[in-house]
Amino acid sequence: MNNSVVNTGRLLGAGLRALLALTLLTGVLYPLAVTGAAQALFDNEANGSETRAGGKVVGSSLIGQQGYGLDHFQPRPARGLGENSVNTQYELILSGATNRSADDPELLRWVQEAKARVVEENSVPGHPVRASQVPADAVTSSGSGLDPHISPAYARLQVHRVAARNGLPVARVEQLVEDHVEGRTLGFLGEPRVNVLTLNIALGDLVRHG
Repeated sequence: MNNSVVNTGRLLGAGLRALLALTLLTGVLYPLAVTGAAQALFDNEANGSETRAGGKVVGSSLIGQQGYGLDHFQPRPARGLGENSVNTQYELILSGATNRSADDPELLRWVQEAKARVVEENSVPGHPVRASQVPADAVTSSGSGLDPHISPAYARLQVHRVAARNGLPVARVEQLVEDHVEGRTLGFLGEPRVNVLTLNIALGDLVRHG
């Protein structure tokens, strides 16, 4: 048999064995090892950071939700302040930002309208809210459009409305917010924040049990 044919056959055989070995290593063994380590070390995160209430899964602590009534704490706007936002209903396949410049006239109009709405919704008898008190995250969506957190300032702004609508003492609701303020990651990354889902679950418990 021609030596070149033999050599070609050997090369093809070696290449096939390498392909099979690498497929087994990187396509089977490595994913299994990573999945096993994730399940062992980060069980909650590996399974979607599920949040439970009343014995059932009600959402993920990493994904914001919409549809809360005004008797609950409100998340960041899901519509990016306008009808043409990338994400209109916190749908996971539509993660993204509006990508409008800070001086875009339509964006400025959306912000003003959103600010007026926040002022109106959160002003209760004896406790009016001023436009200057409204934080930026109350009137702008996040870069992903799926942020599950709001700033402590926005959560505190909503305290009087939530207390009034649920017949709760303001001090109890204020303390509830403070108990759910999360600090900076590792003490220096990001900003203090409040997870809206877990806050509203705790609010529901407070309403039921007093």
